[in-house]
Amino acid sequence: MEQNFTYLLGSGGSEEILVSYTSSTPNSSAAYEYAFDYSELYIICHPESIPAFAPTLFPVLYSLLFVAGLMGNALVLWILTVFMKIKTMTDVYLLNLTVSDLLLVFSLPFLVQYSVESQWTFGNALCKVISSVYFIGFYSNVFFITIMSVDRYLAIVHSFRVQGIRTTAIGFLTSLVVWTVAILASMTDLLFFQEVNDNDQIKCLPHYPDGNNGWKTFSNFEANILGWLIPVVVLIFCYHSILKNLQKCHTKNKYKAIKLVFVVVIVFFLAWTPVNIVLFLDSLRNMSIINDCQISQRLDLAIELTEALSLVHCCLNPIIYAFVGEKFKRHLLNAFKKSACFLSNCKGYGAFSGHSLDKHSSLHTKSSQLSSVGTVL
Repeated sequence: MEQNFTYLLGSGGSEEILVSYTSSTPNSSAAYEYAFDYSELYIICHPESIPAFAPTLFPVLYSLLFVAGLMGNALVLWILTVFMKIKTMTDVYLLNLTVSDLLLVFSLPFLVQYSVESQWTFGNALCKVISSVYFIGFYSNVFFITIMSVDRYLAIVHSFRVQGIRTTAIGFLTSLVVWTVAILASMTDLLFFQEVNDNDQIKCLPHYPDGNNGWKTFSNFEANILGWLIPVVVLIFCYHSILKNLQKCHTKNKYKAIKLVFVVVIVFFLAWTPVNIVLFLDSLRNMSIINDCQISQRLDLAIELTEALSLVHCCLNPIIYAFVGEKFKRHLLNAFKKSACFLSNCKGYGAFSGHSLDKHSSLHTKSSQLSSVGTVL
């Protein structure tokens, strides 16, 4: 007579080791012989519980990023459209970078609610829309930072060759191509993100056909290549060439420009590298190359942490690309003066009209044409 048993052999943390064995009882003997079938030994890896700090950290962090990102990028958008009037290719790219930042910023209130309640309450349609807006903002943000680096490279290293090419028309056409590529790169998220029931909680997650992780791996590698590898290569090439060119210059803004170059590269690297490393590890997990239980448990939390870190970049972009520019700062100061005069019914409001600033800007532009560094960096 034979009987099958399955016993819990041991438990360590979140790993449970189950052992299946057979008991054999011959009729002629009361002795028991145990035949362990080690081929049936397996490990169940339970998802790690949410750390105690997560329900407090993420809502506060997302809220701060929302306020800072909205104020900074809205201010840049106001100055660009009302006072600067989009006169150069650099202005066009800065405008589009600001719009892509705002796309990421507008998804943050939904992330706040998602973090607080730990479930999605806005419906399936908004699940698709918000996830698509987030990823379009992600790709377009990285693409426009890359395009602005190429624009700076051309304006400084090949200034005489590209004078007729760096126009607003070409800038808008290039921006249209960038937005198209960003939308196409986000199509998998638009198709697969939907409301799903996960342990009796409604979540907004990617749901792949037949549980196939191939699409998830493809999406991760797409983000790694389009959202990090190619941009990093382009940034390193462009800013290395710019630094070599700056070393030959003898302008008073030389060292300020060099510092700005390092800031752009270092901030981009610190913001986007961690999340891409974690996505790469997630791909290895999907392909069963990583099957360690503890590492797998921590990957989901690491993805959320590094994504939050990358969102800091949309708050820093206005500072890096707009507020450090002399031309932008003059327009910003003029805007505040106009606003202050308007609120206090200042009689000398006309003294701060855009004509005097435009005249000053044109003089500055003519003088700075001797060195493209001042107008681009």
